[in-house]
Amino acid sequence: MQAHDFPEFGVTTQPETGTPVLRVWSAHATSMQCVCFDDAGNETVRLPMSLSAEQVWEVADARLVPGTWYALSVDGPSELPHRFDPDALVVDPYARHVQDFGTPQTPRWLGRIVANEPFDWGATEPPRTSLRDSVVYELHVKGMTKLAHFVPEPLRGTYAGLADPNVITHLKRLGVTAVELLPVQAFASERHLREDDRTNYWGYNTVSFFAPHAAYASDAARAAGPEAIAREFKGMVRLLHEAGIEVYLDVVYNHTADQGDDCPPVSFAGLDRASYYRCLTDGGLLDVTGCGNSVDTNTPAVQRLILDSLRYWVTEFGIDGFRFDLAVTLGRDHLHTYTASHPLFAAMAQDDVLQTVKLIAEPWDVGIGGWQTGKFPVGWSEWNDEYRDRLRKFWVDSFAQARISGHHSEGLAGLSTAMAGSSDQISDARGPLASVNLVTAHDGFTLRDLVSYNVKHNLMNGELGRDGSSNNHSFNFGYEGETSDLKIRRSRRLAVRNLLGTLLISSGVPMLVAGDEMGRTQHGNNNPYNQDNAEFGWLSWNLAPEDEQLLDHVRRLTSIRREYLALRPAQYNHTSRTRDDSARLEWFDALGQPMPDSLWHTPVARSLQYIASTRLHGDGRNRVLVIIHGVEDPAPFYLPRVNKVAGYRLLWDSSAEDVAEIDTDAMSLMMPGTRIRLSGPSMRLYAAVDE
Repeated sequence: MQAHDFPEFGVTTQPETGTPVLRVWSAHATSMQCVCFDDAGNETVRLPMSLSAEQVWEVADARLVPGTWYALSVDGPSELPHRFDPDALVVDPYARHVQDFGTPQTPRWLGRIVANEPFDWGATEPPRTSLRDSVVYELHVKGMTKLAHFVPEPLRGTYAGLADPNVITHLKRLGVTAVELLPVQAFASERHLREDDRTNYWGYNTVSFFAPHAAYASDAARAAGPEAIAREFKGMVRLLHEAGIEVYLDVVYNHTADQGDDCPPVSFAGLDRASYYRCLTDGGLLDVTGCGNSVDTNTPAVQRLILDSLRYWVTEFGIDGFRFDLAVTLGRDHLHTYTASHPLFAAMAQDDVLQTVKLIAEPWDVGIGGWQTGKFPVGWSEWNDEYRDRLRKFWVDSFAQARISGHHSEGLAGLSTAMAGSSDQISDARGPLASVNLVTAHDGFTLRDLVSYNVKHNLMNGELGRDGSSNNHSFNFGYEGETSDLKIRRSRRLAVRNLLGTLLISSGVPMLVAGDEMGRTQHGNNNPYNQDNAEFGWLSWNLAPEDEQLLDHVRRLTSIRREYLALRPAQYNHTSRTRDDSARLEWFDALGQPMPDSLWHTPVARSLQYIASTRLHGDGRNRVLVIIHGVEDPAPFYLPRVNKVAGYRLLWDSSAEDVAEIDTDAMSLMMPGTRIRLSGPSMRLYAAVDE
């Protein structure tokens, strides 16, 4: 069967009789029962399920009403690649609400039937912000507001807290157009964390692809039941939409909370291990995710499950986009080789509902051939790890090398290519908007820690420092960790401003991480996945004056990005013409002369200028001059002479601690050919004023 040939799964209603019916897919089960429970988790009845169609099991029963707790007892072969055990109850993959009725040592997950309720979305429409105009903000629902003193205490760390007017005001002033939520599909903590009395804070361990994570709802909503949890989630989306902010979900379809065969089954392992998971020829699990199992998207029923889940979050909860964790796993074929033409990707492209949302890939997994940056289909965007590394190497790591050897390790080629939209990685058919540009993400150093630590400090995670990347391209500028040394602190702040400035004017879609705009630290921990606490996980809103200054810089940069269309082209421009869909880039050296080929790849030359131009409606032009000075010594620059440019007006200067300093210089117009002195490392933005 193809994905579109299956009936409706989960608990639905028979249209002819109005009787509730539960449908579940399993290709190798020999029998199946729906086991019902009361509110205390005590078994009340077992409903035998019959094989009603090809590999589809179902039961119609009037007792399957909203409020009923249930699980599945599934029997079949027990030898590998199977793992059926009728005594090990598993969750219905389509359950709309789940809860653990077991103990930390022995979980027992049950689903709950949820009533279909209408929701008043008002007159608000989804913002449908174009990628060209988007600024993405990655955040953790709980961590964002758990310490937010301006949010009512009962709502801190909740869906409702994220939609608090003060939070929305912060996002709007910051220039954010979309929030990207770390996993909010119901998840569990892995066994090794439970045994150590820890929790999975990030949430990359899904139990149900259809259920909102209940712990992020307010106490009042949880007490009122799953319908109230759904209402709170939808209320959050509605308020964000009213503010013009889209909502993306970070979704984890590559593996589940089953973990490996040494853990009790939660879902697919007991439902049909051989069909839902990728297996080796000897029946063992193929793990390309590093999480114990890998979902097999070549199985049509699995494709249908993922499509149904995505559609559900769009139609039921108003979600505007998805970031797919370890998306390469989703595109692996029957030989476990990645292909951009995978049937799942094709089905998503053809789906009427999903054509309206953003699709963003994390373009790697841990399997063979797992790094596929730039290789996803047209219509997808991708987290660009090469962009991240190029910025880190130029603005951070190269200064560490220069302090040691006296010579920089990075020239201008990598940085300039990244800023121009990474056309060496992304095809012309997809264009620069396929690149989601980032310097940091949830898994890694914060921006402040990137310039404060040479190495990771992860011992508190309980894995003896073995977790987290050791390839960070970071530099502490002279002291490991926090310091009172004013010179070191100034160098760090300048490096942060240079990184943010580059990120927010580069071609592509910029992504900020919550807290980076105000100096958040994780104290050198670059993998705090199990740190649900104020020390490492939650945002602090007690800002020092320098944090407020950084916040003002980010606001200024996003404002400049909005105003100057030349900074956010939709297409690459390989011509010398000025067009309205792309940016024409003219490159100059520090003396204002056309950039010679000999200077691109030598680390001796780390200073350049370029003008990005685009055509507006009519004959108007939109032009910005960008100056990069990538060394610590001061140097002279000559502003380039360009046809029909009368002068340059300062927009932003990374060397300024306070944006008010920039405004003082922005009043005057500087003539082409003017000699200016730049202290480094720094960058400046000028508006090119037409004659």
